[in-house]
This record gives sequence, structure tokens and C-alpha cells, in this order.
Amino acid sequence: MDYKNAGVDIEAGYQSVELMKKYVKETMRPEVLGGIGGFSGAFSLEAIKNMEKPTLVSGTDGVGTKIKLAFLMDKHDTVGIDCVAMCVNDIACAGGEPLFFLDYIACGKNYPEKIATIVKGVAEGCKQSGAALIGGETAEHPGLMPEDEYDLAGFAVGLVDEKDLITGANIKAGDVLVGIASSGVHSNGFSLVRKVFEMTRESLDTYYDELGKTLGEALITPTKIYVKAMKAIKDAGVVVKGCSHITGGGFYENIPRMLPDGIRAVVEKDSYEVPAIFRLLQKKGNIADDMMYNTYNMGLGMVLALDAADVDKAMEAIAAAGETPYIVGKCESGEKGVTIC
Repeated sequence: MDYKNAGVDIEAGYQSVELMKKYVKETMRPEVLGGIGGFSGAFSLEAIKNMEKPTLVSGTDGVGTKIKLAFLMDKHDTVGIDCVAMCVNDIACAGGEPLFFLDYIACGKNYPEKIATIVKGVAEGCKQSGAALIGGETAEHPGLMPEDEYDLAGFAVGLVDEKDLITGANIKAGDVLVGIASSGVHSNGFSLVRKVFEMTRESLDTYYDELGKTLGEALITPTKIYVKAMKAIKDAGVVVKGCSHITGGGFYENIPRMLPDGIRAVVEKDSYEVPAIFRLLQKKGNIADDMMYNTYNMGLGMVLALDAADVDKAMEAIAAAGETPYIVGKCESGEKGVTIC
């Protein structure tokens, strides 16, 4: 009896590492010390000397049940982008610059080519956010997970000068809400998606005119990464007063998280075009408006609170970074929370 007969293939693990090295190498930053394969990832903090009060910000998350789509579609090169996005967008929300990322893949059986494809997506997300992929872990769990399934999670660390932290403390009545377009469902609410649509290859391969693509293609579209847009706003000299990453819990849970007491956010539903995937999901599932806005991003991946005088400059910066901004509402005096009207 040996470890391989027990279900853990160490040689496959070595092969996975060799296959993924080329993708990891593409994410390197000058601050990364050492190579791939050590027991930990080393990252120089020399840059903090230029900050008044250097502050670390961090984020950790996974892809959730969206990963089921990857299994059904046998498409594993984009869920890594989702994983990175869910972590680095939270860091960007605080005004931070993501520095490095680590991933964790748990699988029933290590198929080296599949693992390398997953990490290829992680590396792409890191490149989009400017973070270095400095480490990770692939763990084989025979008997705990089916052989053809895996789970994916990650952890990111970023840096911000304390004076540049986005806290929401200074948001006041009259401030403007600017939303940045999402790419679709992103990585939240897929347990409900899987109840509305039949999760079969035939269903996912069905083409919908209103989507302009198959259902599977629309649903597996990776989460937008907003790091470059947030940096562009800062470089334009605009102070973001508050920032909300619209993830699980939709508008109702996430927007109030950036608000101080005594301020209410008012979002106008007709101020931007809700993507077709949400209209289709709502229609097929007979889902109430409140539930949609309490579950999904509804086409806005980020919502920012800005001084009215800074709106035009911020929207120009967002557009220059390749994203689509909308003026979606305003802040008013009132009970802390959000009104969707």
C-alpha cells in the first residue's frame, strides 16, 4: 500500500506545479522575492517608506456555486478570474492597491492539465489587478470530494496610505452615486440561478437572442475587476468618499455598508440599462424586484459616493480605464439604508 493507492498522487501534484509555472511567472512584480515552490511567498515592502502611515488591507473569498457551471461546461479557465476579482475588488473598495494573491484549490483527484487551466485563470485575474501570484496550494481530497470536482478560494493583500482609506465617514446629503457596470451575474446568487434554469449541458448550450449568446456563456462570464478604474479615479485627483462592491446581498446589503449614520442612498432603477441576463432570470424564475436587488448586482459591480463637483472627472477616468459609469442616484438625510425607486 502507498499514498497513490490511497488516492493521493504526489507525482500529479509535481506535474501541476510545472504546468502552472509559466502562468504564475506572468504575474510577477519587482517586489516578489524568490521563485515558485518555496514554503511561503516573500514580498518586499520597500515601497512603504514613501507612505505616511502605510496600511495593509486584505480580502478573502471563493467562487461559490458558480463553480458548478465550470464542471457542467468543462470550462475551467475563467473561474480563477472570479476568485481574484472577489478578493481584489474588496481591497480596491478600501482605496488599496492589491499587492499579492494566493489561491487554494481542493480537488477530488489532481488532473494536472485541469489544475493548470484553473491557475491560468487565477493568473489572468492577477494580471488584470496588478497583483503577483506568489503562492498557493492544491490539495487532493479523495473520498471527501468527487474525483471530477474541485473548489477554489483565494486571499489577497493590498496596501494603502491611511489618509487615502475609503471609509464613507464623510458622505453627506447631496453626494452623488456613480455605478460602474458589471459583466453580468459575477459570482453571487448562483444557488438561485441553478433553481431557475435547468443545469444541464443542453440548457446551458441554449442560445437566447436577448443575450446574444448561450445561457452558459452569459452565466460563466467572469467577474469584472475594478482595480484599474479605482486607480484611474485616484490618479485624476478625485476623492472617493464611499465605495460599495455589489456582491452577495445585492444593493440592500452592500450599499449601506459604506454609509455613515443619518445618510440614506437613493438608487434610481431607470438610470442605467439592466443587463438582459437579469431580465431573463427574473422572468423565468418569477422573482420579485426586491429579491433581485437583494441578491444580484443588477448590472452595477461597484457603487461610489462622490462629491457632486467631482462626478464628471470621475466618470471620465472610469471610461478611460475601459469601464462604463452611470449616475445612478444620490445621498439624502435619513435613516441609514438604501431606497430603490
